[in-house]
Amino acid sequence: MDMVFIKQLQVDTVIGVYDWEKTIKQRLVLDITLATDQRAAASSDDIRLTLDYAVISEKVIKLITAQPIELIETVAERVAQLLLQEFATSRVEVTVCKPGAVAEAQTVGVQITRYAPGANS
Repeated sequence: MDMVFIKQLQVDTVIGVYDWEKTIKQRLVLDITLATDQRAAASSDDIRLTLDYAVISEKVIKLITAQPIELIETVAERVAQLLLQEFATSRVEVTVCKPGAVAEAQTVGVQITRYAPGANS
């Protein structure tokens, strides 16, 4: 299976469970991988036959910034569901990092893998 990926997508949004976090924007950094068959796009050189990472990035940013979210786990799940519903992919991997959340760590985060209904897991 071929993969389309987006690394280090930076999104500034309201994220967090503490009252002070709900009044500021914080940066999230996402890595996204989508499984798809690239042969038709590669042989035809036609962007309509592949997963357009610019469109994917725009939709992910819009989703994350649409409303405040408390947990990065929620962000990861919502992004995975969006990608599975709107794009021709059988599997997505989403990593959401929240740099600065723990002073002693470069970053913290979650990583999930989700499959389209009927896809082999």
